[in-house]
Amino acid sequence: MTSQSLDRSSSVQPTPAPRLSPRKLWWAAIKPPMYSVAVMPIWVGSAIAYAQTGQFKLGVFAIFLLSAILILAWENLSNDVFDSETGVDVNKFNSVVNITGKKSLIFWISNACLALGLLGIGSIAVTMQDWTVIQLVLGCCVLGYIYQGPPFRLSYKGLGEILCFFAFGPLAMSASYYSQTQTFSTVNLLASIVIGVVTSLILFCSHFNQVKDDAAIGKLSPVVRLGSARSAKLLPWVCGGLYAAIAIGVITQVFPPLVLLSYVSIPVADRLCKLVLNHYDQPQKLTFCRLVAVEVHFWCGLMFGLGFLISGAL
Repeated sequence: MTSQSLDRSSSVQPTPAPRLSPRKLWWAAIKPPMYSVAVMPIWVGSAIAYAQTGQFKLGVFAIFLLSAILILAWENLSNDVFDSETGVDVNKFNSVVNITGKKSLIFWISNACLALGLLGIGSIAVTMQDWTVIQLVLGCCVLGYIYQGPPFRLSYKGLGEILCFFAFGPLAMSASYYSQTQTFSTVNLLASIVIGVVTSLILFCSHFNQVKDDAAIGKLSPVVRLGSARSAKLLPWVCGGLYAAIAIGVITQVFPPLVLLSYVSIPVADRLCKLVLNHYDQPQKLTFCRLVAVEVHFWCGLMFGLGFLISGAL
């Protein structure tokens, strides 16, 4: 650990972790629901490919899906490692590094996940005899690294949501669509805005419960920059803009009407906004608000893709 890291970590005061059973603690650390973040770009991109071309390569979809999950595991685990070096995770009870105390082991496990994930994408590229897919996925990985990895740590400069948008929106969905069709699509690119925004929403919500620790070590997340109150008031506008974008896509006939199935997630989005607005000044009550944001992401993405899939079938 560098001297700069020691200086930063010393400014964060440790607080008692909540009492959880080992099973619940590991569930919170591994965060299975968070892996919908990897699933949805692949699901929606493939659904749009089917809607536009009538073809769906199940084997390619399955390999891509597993590879995306492995690559996200790399990002999550390596982020725990990188955060442990700055001290920002002193009070993060569900950090895998904090639970195990084995930073080096977690680092190498994360790299193994990355290698296996890229191997899967590479197999798709070899089958297609086209390296475009792996180039797009490598672009996602680069954004994933500079998000938290040294010397970049762009999330500490407040750029995490932007990187998240491009990695899980345009890049990931273009790769998914291309793996099915070996072409690109304007409709897919426009749809990727929806998935990119709803994914970045999860990251945005994850800052509310750790704003003091972030500020203490100089991590300028959007919530640190704007303040908890203004960030909470911004959240309904972000959610409203998301659903407005879907409606505009339908009105302009870019998206099929059935993508309005994604509106089933509106009650969850409303619950998320109310939770944050009511407790933005009580961070301990917002520890799991990111999971509500994941729920918004899951239902919005699932039904958005299903709208395309059913439209293609009809």
